[in-house]
Amino acid sequence: MKITYISHSGFSVELDHYVFLFDYYKGEIPKFDPKKTIVVFASHVHHDHFVKEIFDLREQYPNVYYILSSDIRKSVKRILAEKQMEEQVEFLRIHQAFELGEVHIQTLKSTDAGVAFIVTCEGKSIYHAGDLNWWHWEGESDDYNEHMKTTYLNELERIRGMQIDAAFVPVDPRLGKQYYYGIDAFARYVDAKMLVPMHCWGDYSVCEKLMRQEETKSYRSRICPLHEEGEELCFKIS
Repeated sequence: MKITYISHSGFSVELDHYVFLFDYYKGEIPKFDPKKTIVVFASHVHHDHFVKEIFDLREQYPNVYYILSSDIRKSVKRILAEKQMEEQVEFLRIHQAFELGEVHIQTLKSTDAGVAFIVTCEGKSIYHAGDLNWWHWEGESDDYNEHMKTTYLNELERIRGMQIDAAFVPVDPRLGKQYYYGIDAFARYVDAKMLVPMHCWGDYSVCEKLMRQEETKSYRSRICPLHEEGEELCFKIS
């Protein structure tokens, strides 16, 4: 499994016969083997997780399919009709299961917009959170933050004990001291071999901070910190 960090929450994951592209909105997309099936995921319609330019990939890759959150449907109706791509696109709702060939997909409910994805293929399992996170904002009320905590943990309860090979989880520096709450809870609920921080807004010092955070000590060896756009993540997954 080859993982490339593109930008923000955008990653590519290459398997033997499939390539997955998650939440691309900017940066350089790696070149893929055109013989492979390309599956493009977009977790929600926010500008930092989705752009219509992803539909241009069909010009390079004949076997490309799109798995999009249902909140994107309205904004792409026209372009899909113009490009005659409706049959290559599937819109998924919250808590929905879907299969595309050998690719098995489950969604979770985001605590912001859209969905999170759990993807299983070729014996590997991948979790991409989108904006599913414990969004504890210092400027919000106690009721808001308690509701966010409860909602997030309820979603994690659905996958408690699940074995995941690579998990992409938000670690947003804008959250201040609470930046690590989401990934910390995820690491304690889910058996993930590789934890990849994302949604850092280009501030990779938050990844270094995460590696020093006392609360991450028990699972720190499983964290794969980001350093720069375009890097290939080196982490052995048997």
